[in-house]
Amino acid sequence: MTGCLAAAALFALSLFGSLLDGDGFRGPLRVSAIVIAALSCAAVAAHGRLPRTVTAVTVACGVLFILLGFRPNPFLLSPAMVSLWRLAVRTDRRTAWTASLSSAAALTGAAFIFGPGSWLEPGKVAVLAWALLPGAVGDAVRSRRGYLAAVEERAERAEQTREEEARRRVAEERVRIARDLHDVVAHHIALANAQAGVAVHLMARDPEKARTVLEQITETTSSALRELKATVGLLRQPDDPAAPLEPTPGIAQLPALVESFQHVGLEVTVRREGEEHPLSAGVDLTAYRIVQEALTNVTKHAGSGSASVSLKYTRTRLVITVEDSGSPSIRQPDSPSGYGLIGMRERAAAVGGRLRAGRRPEGGFRVSTELPLHTGEPTDEEETPT
Repeated sequence: MTGCLAAAALFALSLFGSLLDGDGFRGPLRVSAIVIAALSCAAVAAHGRLPRTVTAVTVACGVLFILLGFRPNPFLLSPAMVSLWRLAVRTDRRTAWTASLSSAAALTGAAFIFGPGSWLEPGKVAVLAWALLPGAVGDAVRSRRGYLAAVEERAERAEQTREEEARRRVAEERVRIARDLHDVVAHHIALANAQAGVAVHLMARDPEKARTVLEQITETTSSALRELKATVGLLRQPDDPAAPLEPTPGIAQLPALVESFQHVGLEVTVRREGEEHPLSAGVDLTAYRIVQEALTNVTKHAGSGSASVSLKYTRTRLVITVEDSGSPSIRQPDSPSGYGLIGMRERAAAVGGRLRAGRRPEGGFRVSTELPLHTGEPTDEEETPT
């Protein structure tokens, strides 16, 4: 319906343009002008399906007008101008300018060679502008639409990137919280389980000592609850009521950690080398959790009553080594399903460090990690933990 209305409007403009030439629109030429105008305007209605063909037909009709003796004007050539504009909007720049230049050459050449009047008439020179202007305007419109589409695409891509980044951060935070919960629960449950076994063993022979072990179980579970409260407290919303939390664990709490393992019969020796340096909060917590998890694995898997922890400070990093002398046939912590070992590696990598774990040639197992003193600082590649 819109195409028919546009064709009818162009037909009226084309006839009006022919009427402006009083000398041309009379007698037989009047019928010819009506037929050519009708053909040209009817072709415009099919521009959406055959843009190049319609453009060629309308330009040819414009040339026919000139050959019949009509003086060219914008109204007479309106179907050709509309076709050139729509072609420039719908196609690429090369096609648009090829069609515009070809049409300009055909119409201008016909006006100069076959048009009535002198070659010096301004109207003949103006034909060149009328033929080129629609293509230029159409190309500008197409470029503008392309620019707006590109801006919208970039905005959508940026929004998508922000959403993906948000999802990635949420996933990382979930992994971090899961790792914290694993460290806390695995450590304290392992201790409580070992202490409970000792209490059962001592219940009949030494009830007083069994009572002491049960009190230690109470302390262990209370500590687990406090650490769980601190970890889960990170999930609070900003408007939730504040609750007192335990201090974030770190190397300063290492003596208390070692004592908790000694309660279940694991003798732990701690050796420090080098001048101690302050650690960033993230590295301090990572160091504590790695030692905690390594000693928990000794308690659960090693079948050994002793372990050693070495803390070596250099100018740029902290090297932690946890060893035991357990039986390799009993302990298999480096299997792919060992989430504790995976968690330790993830923790070390998260602060810019690295971790190695494996069986010792002389028996037992070794976990060695090197951490930067501050999160994200590069570690010294020349010193490799053994």
